[in-house]
Amino acid sequence: MSAPGTDLHTTGYGEHGSRVVFCHGLFGQGRNWTQIAKALADEHRALLVDLPNHGRSPWRPVFDYVAMADEVAALLASLDEPVALVGHSMGGKVAMLVALRRPELVERLCVVDMSPVSYHRTDVFEGFVAAMRGLGLDTLTSRQEADERLSEAVPDPTVRGFLLQNLRRDLGADGGGQGWRWQMNLDVLGDSLRDLASWPEEQLAGVAPYDGPVLWVAGQESDYVKPEYDAAMTRWFPRRRLVTIKNAGHWVHSEQPAVFVGVLRRFLA
Repeated sequence: MSAPGTDLHTTGYGEHGSRVVFCHGLFGQGRNWTQIAKALADEHRALLVDLPNHGRSPWRPVFDYVAMADEVAALLASLDEPVALVGHSMGGKVAMLVALRRPELVERLCVVDMSPVSYHRTDVFEGFVAAMRGLGLDTLTSRQEADERLSEAVPDPTVRGFLLQNLRRDLGADGGGQGWRWQMNLDVLGDSLRDLASWPEEQLAGVAPYDGPVLWVAGQESDYVKPEYDAAMTRWFPRRRLVTIKNAGHWVHSEQPAVFVGVLRRFLA
């Protein structure tokens, strides 16, 4: 469904308790948070957002973090109550920007394995983009074949599955269509990896730090949250607390869901 005042696609779980809104990472969808949302649904109302150019939300002609954050802020404004905002990776930067630019909408913030800095390595994602662009959708006959074609460039089956969740088959009115397409806007996202790795520092001139409570969750085996990023994290989010989860990489909530839910539940309480 789309919330009033916005055309971003959302999915909700839970009928009681405080509102928790989730933003996914690059090449993801709101449904990446389904396991976490269902685990929280006994005490909270979870809302999973498909960010622009992803999932079932509209495509935009360019990638822009601030514009994306403003779209999420419009969604939050339509809810008529401050929320707990959770964001992973790209969605973590979006969530941070929403909290900084529209703090009245965010009661508390959880950032998952991302820092408010510009990163300088995009080679892993460049490899993913090249593999997806070279998949050969015109000659593809099945999802299994797509998995096999990606296996050399993306040897990790979990990562392949994550990427292939974006692969859709278009069926005609009679059900006989055979065309395949990427549900995400691969052209814009693939051409914007440098922007995706950046942090829009210049566009935050004059913006005050966010003074609400902030939980930072990092994967022990990931390098997206480093000691050298502490100054930037504290500058923008002075009331922050860092929790590092063992035996987890960048996809913390997928790799250690039970631990993540426990940490998040305590923060929400």
